[in-house]
Amino acid sequence: MNHNIYLYILVMAGVTYLIRMLPLALMKKEITNPFFLSFLYYVPYACLAAMTFPAILFSTSCVASAAAGMGAALAAAYKEKSLVTVAVCACAAVFAAERVIGLL
Repeated sequence: MNHNIYLYILVMAGVTYLIRMLPLALMKKEITNPFFLSFLYYVPYACLAAMTFPAILFSTSCVASAAAGMGAALAAAYKEKSLVTVAVCACAAVFAAERVIGLL
């Protein structure tokens, strides 16, 4: 069974290489389509949001405190505060919400 692991690694490396190499080999000209350019521009943000959002909601002991922290972070980010300020606001909101929920 151990000899199969090398085959799995080789196949995984080949697939990863093909996914990265094929667009470079097939696209000879610069991409000028505005729709496709905007799609490619927003793909990393959409992937990051899709991976982060579920983790935010289930990172605390209660979904309500996580939602409070997310709301505080969104409000601070909307006001264009620094990353540290956004993180501190989210942590403070979660802390406060957890204390209030603990009193109930």
